Amino acid sequence: MEFQTISKLEKKARKSAGIDLMRLGIALLFIAVVVIYTYAKTGNVPNNLFLVIATVFGAYMAMNIGANDVANNVGPAVGSRALSLTGAIIIAAIFEAAGALIAGADVTNTIRKGIIDIGAFNGDVNLFIWAMMSALLAAALWLNFATAFKAPVSTTHSIVGGVMGAGIAAAGFSIVNWATMGKIAASWVISPVLGGIIAAAFLYAIKKTIVFKEDKVSASRKWVPVYVGIMTWAFVTYLTMKGLKHVWVNITEFLSFLPHTKKPTIGVAAVFGFIFGVAVYFYMVMKLKKEDIQNSREGINRYFTVPLIFAAALLSFAHGANDVANAVGPLAAISDAVFSGGISSKSAIPFWVMAIGALGISVGLALYGPRLIKTVGDEITKIDPIRGFCVALAAAITVIVASQLGLPVSSTHIAVGAIFGVGLLREWLHLVESRENDIEKEIGEFEKKLKAYELELEDLQKKTSKTKEDYKRIVELIETIEEIEKSIKRFKKILKKEVKVKYVKRDLAKKIIAAWLITVPVAALIAAMIFFMIKGMMV
Repeated sequence: MEFQTISKLEKKARKSAGIDLMRLGIALLFIAVVVIYTYAKTGNVPNNLFLVIATVFGAYMAMNIGANDVANNVGPAVGSRALSLTGAIIIAAIFEAAGALIAGADVTNTIRKGIIDIGAFNGDVNLFIWAMMSALLAAALWLNFATAFKAPVSTTHSIVGGVMGAGIAAAGFSIVNWATMGKIAASWVISPVLGGIIAAAFLYAIKKTIVFKEDKVSASRKWVPVYVGIMTWAFVTYLTMKGLKHVWVNITEFLSFLPHTKKPTIGVAAVFGFIFGVAVYFYMVMKLKKEDIQNSREGINRYFTVPLIFAAALLSFAHGANDVANAVGPLAAISDAVFSGGISSKSAIPFWVMAIGALGISVGLALYGPRLIKTVGDEITKIDPIRGFCVALAAAITVIVASQLGLPVSSTHIAVGAIFGVGLLREWLHLVESRENDIEKEIGEFEKKLKAYELELEDLQKKTSKTKEDYKRIVELIETIEEIEKSIKRFKKILKKEVKVKYVKRDLAKKIIAAWLITVPVAALIAAMIFFMIKGMMV
């Protein structure tokens, strides 16, 4: 029997090793194609070797973004079984690439978030190129490590740390904009807390207005259109602000009645969202009138499934439009420096560079994304369509609110914080329910006795002429009441511990939070080490 078990384990290990080898082979093939294409395109350009190497780092970074960050967009849909893992990967890959290619920045800040002063390089192009290469590789390596340990971390913070560390290594601590770094550090708290509060608030509202109702059918017909309409408003607003800002000028040229601004204002985005939200609201009202609804949670869940799938697709599109810059921003800076021989804080992103970022994200997602998708969707807390709906809605609303308040937030931290929020709410609701059903029932007898003794004590104390026996009885009652009160408190405490079900895995939460806290400093340290290695080889 033991030999059979060992044999099965060996077969499973060989199969796993074969799959890992195949993934590595495909990843290396993608990088090889990138190298060949880049070299063929820049063969006559001086210092093109730097650009070829930087392109490898950029492709590697893009794959790690796909492997780690995209899980936040589709994890809740997979965990709730609204999408299969394969279906989620296909949808995310298509919409991530579409977001990057259609609405990705054609001009980007090459120094991510303005965290370092490029003037500190004193026009030394080589120093600048080495720093950007170091930042890219360091961020990619950290993301790779985090993905291997199932820790969803911020790709933006990874590249920020890389740029900061390489900048310090190249020009000293004065190169860093520490005020900006302070805002980024604040986002470690702001992002998950905001996401968690908003997700928990919507989940509680859905439970109170629909799930906890005896007549779930009538409640669903009344409230499901409202929640789906709110989600539509949030996502259209979010997508307009984040996904269309790079092509807004082109849109306003085509639709001349729109305000001719560089990017959509919150007012315009909110109006777009309101129009679509109202339309979807009335569509859902008509739809629910015609359909038979099961008077159960499962019956309600299916009306949140399709919105959750749309949310996964739209989040992926917006993510591709924004976060592709984490991979191609520094690469575009290097490309501009190689071709122009100078240093610029902003530079145009060639289409071929954007394509490398878009395809790299999709390749990384397909090859290594399932590991983090399962962590986000299954392992933090149990997700169903209603909870997944609340997580996705929280992600969109948090970004909208934070953008207007000028608060730096991380999409990764928001999504994971939202998942923690719904899990902790489930614990609280379970505890409240247990108190009502179990604790009060268990201590009811003690409270009855306590009340009887208190009434007896009160009557004895009111007597004007007390006997010796009365005084003895008063002392006995006081001691008995004190003992019963202590017993009730102790019993409540014991029961509270027994009924407190932990719906959120604390060990995983600690690991993820620790990874968030060390992302910037670790990426910075790795980038500084790589920079000194490159400088040592080149000088």
